[in-house]
Amino acid sequence: MKRNRIILTTGAAVTALVLAACGSSSDSDSAAEAPEEDAASSEEVVEEVPEEEPADDSGSDDSGADDAADSGDGDVPPWCGPNEITLGFADGFGGNNWRLVTTETGRREAAKCPSVKELIYTDGQGDLQKSISDIQGLVSQGADAVVVFPDASEAILPTLQEAYGAGVVTVPYRVYPGGSDGDDYTAYIALDATNDGANYCAWIKKARPDGATVLVTSGPKGNSQGTDMATELRACLGAEGDKYTFVGEDPFEVTNWDPAETQKVITAAVAKYPEIDVIASDFGPSLVGALPEFTKAGLPIPALATSDGNILGCFWQDQQDAGNSFDMMTVATGNDHARTAIDYAVAVATGGEIPSSTAHQHALFEDSLDPDRPVQCDTSLPDYVFHSADLITAQEQAALLE
Repeated sequence: MKRNRIILTTGAAVTALVLAACGSSSDSDSAAEAPEEDAASSEEVVEEVPEEEPADDSGSDDSGADDAADSGDGDVPPWCGPNEITLGFADGFGGNNWRLVTTETGRREAAKCPSVKELIYTDGQGDLQKSISDIQGLVSQGADAVVVFPDASEAILPTLQEAYGAGVVTVPYRVYPGGSDGDDYTAYIALDATNDGANYCAWIKKARPDGATVLVTSGPKGNSQGTDMATELRACLGAEGDKYTFVGEDPFEVTNWDPAETQKVITAAVAKYPEIDVIASDFGPSLVGALPEFTKAGLPIPALATSDGNILGCFWQDQQDAGNSFDMMTVATGNDHARTAIDYAVAVATGGEIPSSTAHQHALFEDSLDPDRPVQCDTSLPDYVFHSADLITAQEQAALLE
């Protein structure tokens, strides 16, 4: 069996299983999406990993990568060209469960292409200077392409420009770093969070056709994932006249995707607003600790339009069993966004077929009102596994997170 090499540049943050933000496209405060870790010396671990067998993506949950990966001749996807490359994969912060699953998803996607002879992964540990050094180090080690989760947003742009200027295929994704395609980097693989807002709107109108009072939450102030989702949701429901009203801050209540902060926000909202029928949020797992505030106040749990996670699905099931049922829909949490970025970078660097889209959409996943999209819960698995991840099963995630 052929083997390619993966190099993991890691520190304490990679193994930390804290729940911070899952990450988003962010124009301003994306660096706040995860707590800073204590400084730790990095070590380089070299593993040999077998090339992945082609995955069956017929039931995939996130759109963007799947179309690019599923067609082509034989076992090699069309985005995999003939030119052999070293691929860099740089995280601004890798120390929570969502990031660990996303990293493994990206590794498995890259392993589909035999032309990727080496993958070097780095974790910036939430530190801007380390993130800069990591990217510079990938360039100096001869990476032909780098895929970057730029948590520091525009602060990392000069480093992306430097890599791109050195002739390295440079592909940031999910967090907007400023700049533009072809000038500052090869391509930015954005998250189409407007699509989330449209999906939330359609479901809310189905679940609450006579109208509702809606509270919207997201991560750091100004993050574009939350802003785009909330803007579309408000416009879409607003087109229904005065049937739907919003409470809370405009465009969303700031939670930093942190469970403790989310609980503070929800507790204050329960005390302030006598009626909340629906909560729309872009990171569902962070809501779980806060939702019992409604039952404590003698109020029904609102309907939820959010993203998936085992902890959320099991909370929904527990409440059904306890007689506190509520409606819920989720979109995929987005681990497969890394696949879209990997496909694009590898295609350009290896001479493969370049994917037509530079945007990633979260697909619909669960819907308690639709028997074809049941809410998923596995009590034998850790809370923070994501059933919507396409290339890595929930059981594999559990093993990864041990």
